[in-house]
Amino acid sequence: MGPRTIWLCVWVAAASASLEVVNQWNFLQFDFPPDPVLLEKFQPENTVPTGLEIGWDRLYIGIPRLRAGVPATLGWVPRSLPSGVSPVLQAYPDWSWHTAGRGDINCTGLISVYRVRADRCNRLWVLDSGVFTSLDDFRRVCPPKILIFDMATDRLVRSVYFPRELLRPSSLLTNIILDDTRSPNPHLSATCDNIYAYISDTVTPGIIVYDSSRDNAWRVTHASMYPDPNLGEIDILGDKFTLMDGIVGLAHSPAQGLLYYQPLATDRLFSLSTAVLASGPPAEGAVLPVNLVGRKSSQGLGVAVDPRDDTIFFSPMTETALVAWNPITNTHRLLAQDPDKLQFCAEVRWAERDNGAVWALSSRFQKYFLRTVTKHEINVRILRVVDGAYINLQPHGHTLRRAATNFNSTAY
Repeated sequence: MGPRTIWLCVWVAAASASLEVVNQWNFLQFDFPPDPVLLEKFQPENTVPTGLEIGWDRLYIGIPRLRAGVPATLGWVPRSLPSGVSPVLQAYPDWSWHTAGRGDINCTGLISVYRVRADRCNRLWVLDSGVFTSLDDFRRVCPPKILIFDMATDRLVRSVYFPRELLRPSSLLTNIILDDTRSPNPHLSATCDNIYAYISDTVTPGIIVYDSSRDNAWRVTHASMYPDPNLGEIDILGDKFTLMDGIVGLAHSPAQGLLYYQPLATDRLFSLSTAVLASGPPAEGAVLPVNLVGRKSSQGLGVAVDPRDDTIFFSPMTETALVAWNPITNTHRLLAQDPDKLQFCAEVRWAERDNGAVWALSSRFQKYFLRTVTKHEINVRILRVVDGAYINLQPHGHTLRRAATNFNSTAY
């Protein structure tokens, strides 16, 4: 099928009515323990979330230590609260894991968490980058790791460390996708002992593949995972900032056997077969069969897939919108467009634990980045798309340019 031009150019004001504000904050606040040092070091203007996981009764929020003054890098709030409230965050699993917030570095604890993911066995996979103040001086204080917690007891059940040869001096692990569809043994799949994790390295772009059943990992990389130097500047409602981030947005289609991915600094969405990723370390000089899925109207970060019909959800930043595209039927939907609520969607999630609703974590990240954020505005929101409130886009109002290009490059 040939390329199709798909642009965001039709907006309907009523689309914003499809957004439910689950939680919102001017600045994040925490349920602090009696620790004056932790409270003294807290800088709410530097505390911006990037990760969201929807549990059965909690929302888990990743808050990386982009700059100094973040007390806890992973928190949670109850799901049972009224819409629109601003709850204080509880440290997960408890404050003893967050001594880095008071300046005490303990590499068995949590250093800087961008994103977390829950598996079907009610375990939370916490990806810890090990990097402090990554926006300012990028201090690697601990090796990156995955800590897996039982969400029923909040107890650590497994720790995963990566072989040194897979990491680079400036590696920054920012996102994780769990794939439990590759087990030839249904029993292993049911007990979550045969999960593959696909992990984005954003600064030295690549994907780390972790095979949990064999406790083995390897790395693949490709030119498509790097930032586009022409798309490093992002414009959100006139606030312009430059962030040359590589691969960070990840989503998984079990039915198609594909991992979708996108750098931040690009307008393109790519895919790669999970069978290829899971087949083991690529041979030297091997060709990685990457496909260009399509081109968006602007840069984006969060991306998700509805496994029931393979619809892709994403948020083009300049258009401050949530949109959907089904690559199989080539149908397009505008879920919501709101210049106030959808300024920087670091996460777009298809929530299995909410009957397949679409959620988003948005922030005025550009203002945090430019140091112009103010406590007098709402700067962080957790949003939920009300089912059935989306708008079907006609051919003159599309959101993605379709492509069927195969990219071949060397995998390292």
